[in-house]
Parts: sequence; structure tokens; C-alpha cells
Amino acid sequence: MIPPTTFAFFVTASLALVLIPGPNHLYITARGLAQGRAAGLASAFGVETGTLVHIAAAAAGLSYLISRSATLFAVVKWAGVAYLVYLGIRAFTGKQEQGSAPAPQPLGKVFLEGVLVNVLNPKVALFFLAFLPQFVDPGAGSPALQVVLFGLTLLLLGLISDMVYAFTAGALGTRLNNKTRTLRYVSGVVYLGLGVATAFAGRK
Repeated sequence: MIPPTTFAFFVTASLALVLIPGPNHLYITARGLAQGRAAGLASAFGVETGTLVHIAAAAAGLSYLISRSATLFAVVKWAGVAYLVYLGIRAFTGKQEQGSAPAPQPLGKVFLEGVLVNVLNPKVALFFLAFLPQFVDPGAGSPALQVVLFGLTLLLLGLISDMVYAFTAGALGTRLNNKTRTLRYVSGVVYLGLGVATAFAGRK
């Protein structure tokens, strides 16, 4: 059983982390601005579903393998870069009739994009590898189970933070819905910026 003091310290540290705006928040904000609150929420749930993959990978030791293998890291990294750049280019070049809003993406597709954006981010995998084990107590039971419990706690806190960004961006997007070109460009810049940031991410 995880000691209550250790868990309380983990929650405090996790809150400090999730409150800092990061790539996931930028992605969710871009989605909410471009397509409204529902899309922002769908992307938030997609991102945190991707977090489940990272939790499972960390518990199984796959994150460690990625951190030690330059080839595996490069494959995941450049797949993520390519996908983010694709989203950015699509935002800039999406076809629409003059004066009309761009056709909204189905929420299922928005959800899956959120999953992929998170899963294809090797920095998240390395974060889980570096952060979660600091709180694992070998004498408190299965280390893998502890990683899962800590990971799910971080996921829940992250989801709450993501939803705040989704609601805020959705409200702003609704007010700015007559400036569809501006919103498309903002979304495109965010996606391309995330792609560039991922491209320059080092293994350390």
C-alpha cells in the first residue's frame, strides 16, 4: 500500500505540473478555438486516453526501452513530428467556401487525433519514466501497480486541467466564430509549433 504521505506529496507535485501550460493544453486550445467546446472536450479525452498508453508502457518498461534506444526514440519522435506538421498544413490549406466556416471534423476523428498527438510524443513517455518512479516504494507492493495508480491519478488531474482549457477555448471560439480564417491560422501555427518543438526534443 502506498504511504498516505507519499501519495499526498505526489498529488501536490502533479498539480504543480498539470497547471503549467504545455503542448497538450495548446493542442486542446487550438481545437476548441477552431471548432468549439465539444471538439475541445473530445480532444481532451483523446489526449488523456493517450496517457493510458503511456501509463501501460511505463508499467511494462517500454518507456525505459525507448529512452535507451536511439532508433526507437527516433521512430516515435519523427512519426509525431510528421503528424503534427500534417495537422498544421491541413489547417492552413483546408478548403472552404468564401465567407463560410470550415467544415467541422467529426468528434470521433478529433478524439483519435488527440490520442495520436499524445501517444506519438516521446517526451511524454520519458516524462513518465523520469517522474513516476521517484514515488515508487519497493516495500509498498508491486512497483508496476504503483506506477499504474500514480499514472491514473496524474491522468485524472490532467483531465480536469484539460477540460478547463477546452471550455475556455470553446467559449472564445464561439465568440470569434465570424473570424474563421484567423482561427484556422492560429490552429495551424499551434500545430506547426508543436511539430517543431517535438523535432528539437532531445533524448535527455
